[in-house]
Amino acid sequence: MSVTKHFIEDSIKKAGIDEFLWKEFERAGYGGVDIVRTPLGTNIVIYAMRPGIIIGRGGATIKNLARILEEKFGLPNPQISVAEIEVPELNPRVMASRIASALRRNVHFRRAGFWALSRIMEAGAMGAEIIISGKLRTERARSEKFRAGYLPKSGDPAMKYVKTAVTHVQLKPGVFGIKVSIMPPNVKLPDQIEFLEEEAAKEESEETVEAASESSTPESAEKPKEEGEE
Repeated sequence: MSVTKHFIEDSIKKAGIDEFLWKEFERAGYGGVDIVRTPLGTNIVIYAMRPGIIIGRGGATIKNLARILEEKFGLPNPQISVAEIEVPELNPRVMASRIASALRRNVHFRRAGFWALSRIMEAGAMGAEIIISGKLRTERARSEKFRAGYLPKSGDPAMKYVKTAVTHVQLKPGVFGIKVSIMPPNVKLPDQIEFLEEEAAKEESEETVEAASESSTPESAEKPKEEGEE
């Protein structure tokens, strides 16, 4: 097997595992998975809002999940751990699931989109974009975007920092698609400029003035003559 084919098959397998876990644990607030292969097996970290649902009573659910991943997806010796999501509003998978849940409850798509966008920005995100597509108002499918803040669309920042999730929900008019993109806070962009504080600049200028005044005074000044001296 060539190296390229190996990486393609590995990526397809990871995408399948991700989709399976999302459908299985959407109620637990599933937020993503990290899969790392080691010589002793496979380390799997599942991120969720409610880790207890994934673990189950006495760890029964997580043991069953390890067996399914080993038999269905061929993962050798899977070691599963569950991590709680600290800020759910900054996780695109969680927000996409919340929008889908709101649409199932017959909430208007614009209300659901603006609500999710405001929650994301209040959590401290630099920028966000929500796209809801489908038969929104007429029989013809269309899409509507909800944007706020700064969200790069291309280049290294878009590939490296922007987190994106896509989900679908079946409604009476048809299938609706939901795409959520979030630019997390505290990201240092390559074109970001830092300004010195005003107090620090003043202190530096004062030190420069003092140094200049000291260098201008003569080292040996002429002493005044005492009385009686010629």
